[in-house]
Amino acid sequence: MLRYLTARFASLAVSLIVASLVIFLALEVVPGDPASFMLGLEASPETVANLRHELGLDAPAVTRYFSWMAGLAAGDFGISYTYRVPVVELILDRIWVSLPLALYALALSTLIALPVGILAATHRGGIADITVMGATQFGIAVPNFWFGMLLVALFALTLRLFSAGGFPGWSDPAAALKALTLPAIALALPQASILSRVMRSSLLDTLDEDYIRTARAKGLNRRQVLWRHAVRNALIPVLTILGLQFSFLISGAIIIENVFYLPGMGRLIFQSIAARDLIVVKNASLLLVMTITVVTFLVDIAYAAVDPRLRKR
Repeated sequence: MLRYLTARFASLAVSLIVASLVIFLALEVVPGDPASFMLGLEASPETVANLRHELGLDAPAVTRYFSWMAGLAAGDFGISYTYRVPVVELILDRIWVSLPLALYALALSTLIALPVGILAATHRGGIADITVMGATQFGIAVPNFWFGMLLVALFALTLRLFSAGGFPGWSDPAAALKALTLPAIALALPQASILSRVMRSSLLDTLDEDYIRTARAKGLNRRQVLWRHAVRNALIPVLTILGLQFSFLISGAIIIENVFYLPGMGRLIFQSIAARDLIVVKNASLLLVMTITVVTFLVDIAYAAVDPRLRKR
């Protein structure tokens, strides 16, 4: 088990280093100069040069990369070029929209997918199974932002049950959750489609196991076998997918937040790219990557906890 944990932790560290390099190099090749963008086209070259020096943009790329890494290690995320406030304050303000949105979407996805997957598996080859498989195929094929626009057209513009966008803040939790409902549904539907198919496949494999036939031979009825033995064991791969889906929901919210004008991490990154605020883009992007990587690491650890074969490696 120790060897497995060490290997997974090493993989985590390497993934974060590679991600930081990719983010930094990608922003290096993006056209445009932040100093020129901030000062406008009429600024003199001397003024632009002074601002580049103040922002540290005139230093070599290698120096800027290691300075960035050293600042992150010390908890210093730098100052936003655009907002002129510490980047950590911007991130903390926005994360309280993106994180609840991802958790809300994950809860909806799970509540939809598990019963639907169980229904399809227990009616294998029947109308319910065929209907579920067709609906989930459609859900996987359609992008979540398209779902979002359909939800806005139906529930906001036509029925007027929800607002088309915006976020009122957490001073009124009921209003905040209502504002996050349509974006969460848009994020959850494609993920629920994937998860329900995984649940169906896992449960069908479990129902074919020898111990299921043994339980039936001992006198347990179909319902008892399903809930006491089959569903419980079929949830192991489903839990793995749940962890990976949370990572996707965190990163996939970038588009949805812009569709619904939510002041979350995704919209912050989008606005910072438009404003050439590279320090915000770098730190916010790396934070999202770190979240995804750490969640994946925790999923691996949880999987090892329930699978003794991994603990022996």
